[in-house]
Amino acid sequence: MTRPSEDGGAGTTMAATAGDARAIAKVATIYGFAIVDNLRIQHSYFVDSASHDFKAPYNRLVHIPRVYTHEDTALQTANSDTPYSWCGLDLRAEPLVITVPPIAPERYFSVQLIDLYTHNFDYIGSRTTGNGGGHFLIAGPGWQGQTPDGITRVIRCETELAIALFRTQLFNVDDLDNVKAIQAQYAVRPLSAFLGQPAPAAAPSIAFPAPLTPEAQKTSLEFFRLLNFALQFCPTHPSEAELMARLATIGVGAGLPFDAGTLAPETRQAFEQGMADAWADFAGGVQLANEGKLGSGDVFGTREILKNNYLYRMLGAALGIYGNTQAEAIYLPYYVDADGQQLNGAHRYALRFGPGQLPPANSFWSLTMYGEPSKLLVANPINRYLLNSTMLAQFKRDADGGLTLLIQHESPGKDNEANWLPAPEGPFSMMMRLYWPQAAALDGSWKAPPLGRAG
Repeated sequence: MTRPSEDGGAGTTMAATAGDARAIAKVATIYGFAIVDNLRIQHSYFVDSASHDFKAPYNRLVHIPRVYTHEDTALQTANSDTPYSWCGLDLRAEPLVITVPPIAPERYFSVQLIDLYTHNFDYIGSRTTGNGGGHFLIAGPGWQGQTPDGITRVIRCETELAIALFRTQLFNVDDLDNVKAIQAQYAVRPLSAFLGQPAPAAAPSIAFPAPLTPEAQKTSLEFFRLLNFALQFCPTHPSEAELMARLATIGVGAGLPFDAGTLAPETRQAFEQGMADAWADFAGGVQLANEGKLGSGDVFGTREILKNNYLYRMLGAALGIYGNTQAEAIYLPYYVDADGQQLNGAHRYALRFGPGQLPPANSFWSLTMYGEPSKLLVANPINRYLLNSTMLAQFKRDADGGLTLLIQHESPGKDNEANWLPAPEGPFSMMMRLYWPQAAALDGSWKAPPLGRAG
């Protein structure tokens, strides 16, 4: 039962009891975190030109002709294997056409299409469309047109704002000019420009609110105002109509006003408790991941893959936003060692692959270092952020033909530095990635080895 709001803003209703408000605020936090954090990054990349991480305005493709380093700070758990190209997609006025050139079959590439919910709603690339090139029309929820001539495929997005994230494989440092040449042939154009026709009327400009910091998103009630703003670009999915009605009882919904300063003290406390409850559930999910009971295939993917499991979506966003769908890449995290202890640069570790037990990937695999709790790449004296399969020729093999990677803060000595992944002095985590994983990785018959303490 609800009553007209006295403290939640005009035009909204509030839950009848503080207990109701707490429970619904928890649901709203779990449901909305991925959306709010996604818009935080989009603001930094496509809106705030003063941001250190600004790329380009929406609908303008920008290339990063290098791999990510510790100086890239907006995106948690970024990979450092594949130079990125980015395009924020504003699909309100008309569709956009993504053009990719023919690419040599031995080089992996992908264009990951991510909606505002953080669903990977589709892919263009080696695994899905091949390396032959093409023109792919990306349509927002309001477009009802027919497939134009020259379009390879129409891909539909259920939100008005989205991201196209291009990854182009880099074989080694001498290969960078080849990657740049490929990036120069990628294109993103409005459909009207692709067809050589007059453009439709431009969509209204968007007055983006300033985002919260990643930490403030966990506790600030401004989170709900930002969620309401973001939901304007997310037409309600039929499966969520009942949920949206429930969230509206505490003033959460597309375009609804939300002013935390007007909340009565008991209501404010209920909202804060609901947020804390959500993050307690999140901690439980992290524990499942640490125990190997929850993997990247559970938390990244389409709406259909996630089955509207919003806690899993929250986990994916907080632990590695924009992670790939399992068929495209598997992410195998190392948060604890073989004894269940948190990883820390005060210790030395070894990760050994037995003979014939290297990660089974159609494209390549990598192991990347991240500082905790930031989940950002770690500065180190040799500027090495990962070890990967393109480096196999330089690794020192074990006597039986296996491979042991050394993870520690201090150098293991010149003779062993080829196998060294530098760690920070304090807490850290690592992520193993298998791009275009083979069946043995997908069905679980191959297992990632445990990380043991060395010495």
